[in-house]
Amino acid sequence: MAQYGDMDKNTEGLRIGRTVKELRHKKQITLQDLAAKTGISKSVLEEIESGDVVPPVASLLKLAKAFNVGMASFFEEEAPGVKISVTRSGERISIKRRPHHHEGEVDYIYESLETHKADKHMEPLLVAFQPLGTGDMVFTNHEGEEFVYILEGRLEFRTDDRVEILLPGDTIYFESEINHSFRSLDEKPARAIAVVWSKV
Repeated sequence: MAQYGDMDKNTEGLRIGRTVKELRHKKQITLQDLAAKTGISKSVLEEIESGDVVPPVASLLKLAKAFNVGMASFFEEEAPGVKISVTRSGERISIKRRPHHHEGEVDYIYESLETHKADKHMEPLLVAFQPLGTGDMVFTNHEGEEFVYILEGRLEFRTDDRVEILLPGDTIYFESEINHSFRSLDEKPARAIAVVWSKV
């Protein structure tokens, strides 16, 4: 299994960017059209396609919806018609932030826990949320719902008008349309299992 921090970000950034570009060309969608469909700026989409920006989960979900594919498309070849999918620990792919990340780029480490089933409605992830100052928190929103189970550390969940401190064993379930952000309150990342349901 790839450990946090030991995977070359450029490898996965380039893979995701290449897939986004291939899907866009296959669907005959311009960058401007894709920006309108997803709400992601054209300049950020260009950086995603070039591999310079590693998109957060919210952006991948928006791209998956625009292309009418599962989020697994960005990680591995999907197997259509699969009723049971097993992902071995060594097959998981970790996506990490760069030391100085760009606008629109991931600011946490996430690992897809299922990378094969094409038509699933839930995206299970192992996430490491970084320690951040409140001014550095990036708020996001997207269609769907999320469930988060805290494994270790103290995790802060923020919306525009609410703050919750979550400890190991705590859970939170919320509608993803709400503007939201997370941060670790300790000097090391807080780790959690997150399951995202998207209306694809």
